[in-house]
Amino acid sequence: MPDQSPGNEWGPRILRAQEEIRSSVIETLCDDASDLVPGLPLHLLFKREDLQHTGSFKLRGATNKLLSITPQERAAGVIAASNGNHGLGIAAAAKSLGVHAEVYVSSHVSPAKTKRIEDLGAVIRRAGSDPLDAELAGRAAAVESGKVFISPYNDPDVMAGQGTLAVELLRQAPKIDAVFVAVGGGGLIGGVGAYLKWASPRTQIVGCWPENSPVLYESIKAGRIIDVSEQPTLSESTAGGLEPGTITLDVCRNVIDRSVLVQEDEILTAMRLVQKQRGWLMEGAAAVALAAFLKHADDYAGKTVAIIICGGNLSPEVLRRVT
Repeated sequence: MPDQSPGNEWGPRILRAQEEIRSSVIETLCDDASDLVPGLPLHLLFKREDLQHTGSFKLRGATNKLLSITPQERAAGVIAASNGNHGLGIAAAAKSLGVHAEVYVSSHVSPAKTKRIEDLGAVIRRAGSDPLDAELAGRAAAVESGKVFISPYNDPDVMAGQGTLAVELLRQAPKIDAVFVAVGGGGLIGGVGAYLKWASPRTQIVGCWPENSPVLYESIKAGRIIDVSEQPTLSESTAGGLEPGTITLDVCRNVIDRSVLVQEDEILTAMRLVQKQRGWLMEGAAAVALAAFLKHADDYAGKTVAIIICGGNLSPEVLRRVT
């Protein structure tokens, strides 16, 4: 029975988002992956957002946001900022709705990803050397032009769209003891966690970070968004600083039950394990969630665990390391 406590508006909001976007996204597979942990009695599930249009869950939030704005706002065009997957989601959703989109990127974005964004019809704008630089530049350009800015995470409609993944997951596997989710800006785990706290409060929400880029993890500990020194990480799509005042800080602080940090060699091992055993590639962020689970798998003996495979868009640089 859903949690009906006062203030939990996210559950109904995410259900509305599910109805809005269901014709625009794939209901992705929930695969049994228990064979990856032989000898351990548990039921391991992969929620395969790498099979989503554009290869990532980001299409969900982008589509929900574009459908939530007025026809006049869509006609004026939108501005977004992204280090890859959000930009692809915005470009694809905008193309399907006939909306002009500009995507601000930093200098660290893979050329392969910017080409895919441009191939979908969006205009690339370059700003700064960090994803946060691109975010702030994009938001400033939106204010100046009067266009709607679509944040990768700091937007309730985007977060509600990401949360639709959890609606599908519970329909596919009604009893889940824990779900492991990679964390960048917090939009995915915020949406998934908020829905599960409403619809399945028994489910433990596990936030997973690369040790090289734990910005939201350290910000939650500090109680405010802070600058955190980062090192290069295979988890490209979770890297980068956070916009001051992001709504995801409070949401994630309330929904995350356990936090796990993983090292780069653990991320790479998880990517290679799936490639060897299953013959397909997950991106670094998805491998962060798998690596976090593998690090603590014994804690979940006898339980049903879901891992969000958030995407499959590897840059050529990361792909070379995996293969």
